[in-house]
Amino acid sequence: MKMRSLQVELGERSYPIRIGSGLLDDLHAYDDIAFGRHVLLVSDSNVAPLYADRVLAKLPGDYQAALHVIPAGEEHKTLESCASIFAALADMQASRDALVIALGGGVVGDLAGFAAACWMRGVRYIQIPTTLLAMVDSSVGGKTAVDLPQGKNLVGAFHQPSAVVIDTDVLATLPARELSAGLAEVVKYGAIGDRALFGWVEEHADALLARDPKILADAVRKCCAHKAKVVAKDETEQGPRALLNFGHTFGHALEVEAGFGTLLHGEAVAIGMMLAARLSSELGHAPLLDIARLDALLERMDLPVAIPHGLDPAALLARMRLDKKNVSGQLRLVLWHGIGRAYLAKDVDAQRVLELLSDELTDDADA
Repeated sequence: MKMRSLQVELGERSYPIRIGSGLLDDLHAYDDIAFGRHVLLVSDSNVAPLYADRVLAKLPGDYQAALHVIPAGEEHKTLESCASIFAALADMQASRDALVIALGGGVVGDLAGFAAACWMRGVRYIQIPTTLLAMVDSSVGGKTAVDLPQGKNLVGAFHQPSAVVIDTDVLATLPARELSAGLAEVVKYGAIGDRALFGWVEEHADALLARDPKILADAVRKCCAHKAKVVAKDETEQGPRALLNFGHTFGHALEVEAGFGTLLHGEAVAIGMMLAARLSSELGHAPLLDIARLDALLERMDLPVAIPHGLDPAALLARMRLDKKNVSGQLRLVLWHGIGRAYLAKDVDAQRVLELLSDELTDDADA
């Protein structure tokens, strides 16, 4: 597949998103990217054995390169892991012209990006995402962070990459569960603002699950184009970018309360989208038919749509109160008026949320 390029327009900090087959071995994927004296490739214990040598062999220029491997899994997206990246940069005496490359899924991208944001007050980095979720969402937009025991992504920074290089061939080695988790974010883009995209995903669900190369590449391109436009308008999430968090406030609470690694991020977001849709319906804002379509599509993608049994509603609500969208103690959630029509609801009644969580868990226990 021919390389396709999109641009995230942020003035002097604009950068390309390059999408295609075989880009790990294509020197043109790194056109117009300056390589300094030091390059640190950050990957994880699952991805590094598959692709790290190929990436290092194809990087252009004359520099000192090193590979730093972190343990795989959300439970390792910690300050300790970030500190290990700092140590690797220090060991190679990396200066302010250093380049960090994130090779992996969302955990690696968030960690490496945050380390790049902090090292000597900010150095350049490249995202090379290897999961569908990272390709369509977390690698674009400059959100970087680490988790704390109290919540997801509580320590972080906005730090835009110099480029995003997406080789869709790597999806062939992605575990089925990870593929489905990524498809949750694809569904999300349609659900929040593009009814036509939602219909396209419904139409091509079987092809997406079967990893049809063209259909998967089309999904990546459509989602990246959507996110690039949103980020260009609202880089630091003061307005419309917040809508990209549909399902995430519920989802992050579920991830933390269930224990990092129990639910994949996309799985938690799928459940969170259903909870946000049901709350919207209870508030009289969303038609039941659209909720049924969302539920059916997520289940078709082999995603969970109900809260895992045994979680405590009050504990989940407490986690939600720590969400970054909240202001002055007011609970703010991305809700919707139906497919393609999300909105940011301010000062949501916490008691209504608690009742929803309690009812969902009760219904699950009675099922």
